[in-house]
Amino acid sequence: MIAYQLEILQKSREAVLRLTEGLTEQQLNKIPEGFNNNIAWNVIHLVVTQQLLCYKLAGKDMYVSDEIVNNYRKGTAPNPSQPVSLKEFEAFKIELMKNVERIKNDYNKVDNFNSYTTSAGVTLNTINDAIAFNNYHEGLHTGYIIALLRAI
Repeated sequence: MIAYQLEILQKSREAVLRLTEGLTEQQLNKIPEGFNNNIAWNVIHLVVTQQLLCYKLAGKDMYVSDEIVNNYRKGTAPNPSQPVSLKEFEAFKIELMKNVERIKNDYNKVDNFNSYTTSAGVTLNTINDAIAFNNYHEGLHTGYIIALLRAI
């Protein structure tokens, strides 16, 4: 079961990479009318949320800084005066895929998990729950990225 969930994570992130391939800095940072965020924010938000759900709730060190977490966690929005550069975005795309391998390697090291009820009303009690819910979350944001691509 967990191998299947991790395969879904891998495939969904590969899809995000394909969707964002070749975009300009302007396209990545554009916030179209009717939207609260942009493509760059959504991709970095995926990195941050997976770290919070699968590492922080498990009492493990995250692979992202507190500053990045604070700028891209739920409830935040892009700062138009600080656009994400292409170089920064490329680094986050690398992190997006590195974190798939990291969770595969770190999964068996999780021996504790702090229960958490998400804003969707789903209570996460185990690392397996967190990985499964994260996949749902990634699907939502992949949809947002597709909508943003159509709007830019």
